[in-house]
Amino acid sequence: MFDHTNPGPQIPTLPGGPRDGLCTDCGISRLGDGRACGRACQFIAPDYQGLEQAAHGRAANPETDEAFFGVTHTMLRARLTPPAPGAQWTGITTTLAATLLERGLVDAVLTVLPDPADRWKPLPAIITNPADMAQARGMRMGWAPTLALLEPARAAGHTRLAMIGIPCQTYALRALEAELGLDALYIIGTPCSDNTTTANFHTFLNLLDAAPQTISYLEFRADFRVELRFDDGRKPRFIPFLQLPISQLPADFFPMTCKTCVDYTNRLADITVGYMGGDGDQWIIARNPRGAALLALIEGQLTTAPLTSSGKREAAVKGFMENTARAAGGLPLRRMPNWLRPLVSVLQRRFGPKGLEFARARVEMKAVETILHLRRTHPARMKNMIPSHVWAIAARYGLTPGTDETRPPRP
Repeated sequence: MFDHTNPGPQIPTLPGGPRDGLCTDCGISRLGDGRACGRACQFIAPDYQGLEQAAHGRAANPETDEAFFGVTHTMLRARLTPPAPGAQWTGITTTLAATLLERGLVDAVLTVLPDPADRWKPLPAIITNPADMAQARGMRMGWAPTLALLEPARAAGHTRLAMIGIPCQTYALRALEAELGLDALYIIGTPCSDNTTTANFHTFLNLLDAAPQTISYLEFRADFRVELRFDDGRKPRFIPFLQLPISQLPADFFPMTCKTCVDYTNRLADITVGYMGGDGDQWIIARNPRGAALLALIEGQLTTAPLTSSGKREAAVKGFMENTARAAGGLPLRRMPNWLRPLVSVLQRRFGPKGLEFARARVEMKAVETILHLRRTHPARMKNMIPSHVWAIAARYGLTPGTDETRPPRP
């Protein structure tokens, strides 16, 4: 059970740092086993089908929406009622983790808190008291070596763990799970598209508002707008995606790891909590009986609604592919005239993909982006880095593997 006398989250000093090359600093490179990265990294030779089989009991069905979203036991559109104060959406993720601690199902949760010196910077922490999960609410931006917490957690005697993590962290933890000797492991995953350094994120905030230090909340919404909230009393702002200052960002604003990530929906988590398919609510995918049992623990706190799917994604994905191909080839992106942007933004919100169709579009965009950027920067890695399900998704848009871009099926 959790310790009621716990003074608060434990924030260990973590040794080492990220490796050179394609590394998101998930934390594995900071562990004592110097060869663990070779066994755990999704940017070397990922085996999603094998790990899906181990984690969920089967691989994803390519004939259904599992081709896009991964193995699905239960899929919901939901919100926590009432919303948790300070949550990015309504607080489902931190409520799940707190409930695991309350029920004594885990000893500790590995997650991130806001750095005291910078609310946007993630600070890896071990939480053993459910009340402390409130401190983990909200979005962080930047590298978070959360898996480096495995060693101090085990040293403290914690053998039943939960982790809240993004896909690259989840993949590494699943790859090493069998050798960690844990008595229980729950992975609460969040979708992830693009990360950047905290310093780069501040550059972005500086372009969005004349007083960026007052921005307290930023969210990319499923209605093609970014929402900003402020702690100086101003009303929230909504900025259409097409009016974001993306062209003013440096070419390396998003690292190559994020441009070539093959997992958007956190396919190996027990439960994924995000927004893409939620059409204004949160989108939950319980992937196995363990994730379904975890979801059942808070079902009385959830207000659910039917999943939706509308609009057509093809035009949006093709436009994204064209721009990505130009960027990957070093060509300047075509800038839309400023007078046209508001009109196109309105049309995008009215006729663009929504609900599950929006989620499918984002998954297809990530598949396209991965292939195009790897072809330019790391062609020799393609045969090992790109799983077959990513090629299947991209085939709809004419992207098929060349002779040296796939590997033989695993025995």
